[in-house]
Amino acid sequence: MTHPVLDAPISPLRQRLIDDMNLRRFSRETQRNYLRDIGRLATFLGRSPDTATADDLRRFQIEQQEDGVPVPTMNSIVSALRFFFTHTLDRPDLARRLVRLAHPRKLPVVLSRDEVARLLNGTTCLKHQAALSVAYGAGLRVAEVSMLKVADVDSERMLLRVERGKGGRYRNAMLSEDLLTLLRQWWRVGRQQGVMHRDGWLFPGQHAMKPISTRQLYRIVVEAAQAADIAKRVGPHTLRHSFATHLLEDGTDIRVIQVLLGHAKLNNTALYAKVATRTVRTVTSPLDKLGLFKPGESLPNG
Repeated sequence: MTHPVLDAPISPLRQRLIDDMNLRRFSRETQRNYLRDIGRLATFLGRSPDTATADDLRRFQIEQQEDGVPVPTMNSIVSALRFFFTHTLDRPDLARRLVRLAHPRKLPVVLSRDEVARLLNGTTCLKHQAALSVAYGAGLRVAEVSMLKVADVDSERMLLRVERGKGGRYRNAMLSEDLLTLLRQWWRVGRQQGVMHRDGWLFPGQHAMKPISTRQLYRIVVEAAQAADIAKRVGPHTLRHSFATHLLEDGTDIRVIQVLLGHAKLNNTALYAKVATRTVRTVTSPLDKLGLFKPGESLPNG
């Protein structure tokens, strides 16, 4: 079955939706996901999604649940449909009919510092090592790494300008001395290879005029982890998780980390407190301060 929204490139409805997303500077990945998710509703209806009724939306979500669609996926679809009905159709009454489901957040996979070093050394070329070093050293999302341009490296202020962050938000990310040194090495090599230009992408793809894809970055991380003999399930976002966790363990204020990550809500950043094991180990238990027990004494049974 076809998706009326996805398969009609000249549809005024599709174009209006794209215009609304462009107006809000949604990333290409977000736009692709929204079009796909609205297409799910179109497939369910068998007609254009702008004809949906409140009952249609209720039946659509019930069928998703019965089909075993994961809760995060269902919530992502709700986000896409709420945007569509609220902004493109001006039907906030229908958007309110969509139900977001609560689900416990899984703790993120975090690499140790040694594992990060092994992973970065497990890359096969300087471009890959530099791209993954940006993900870890600046805590960027994979799409943000992909869309960096050479001009976004501000060596005077030691910042990386992130112009296409989540939700189209702009922010400055940190640029360390070591990361700048590595990027300069990549710049020299990239110029020699003829793929780097002053107004071009920091990490060109197979075609120099296009950026490296997020899919390719994911594959690079997986292959580097395998080469480094890291058994954990990792992806580009693992490096961002590790960046935040290691900063927290080093005593960086959580609100500073929030700004560096570009989190809109502190609750999202606070999740890293649950995986910052080094922070836990540095805390002295109030029991120890009582001085009741002497080290070296064995338990009654050993």
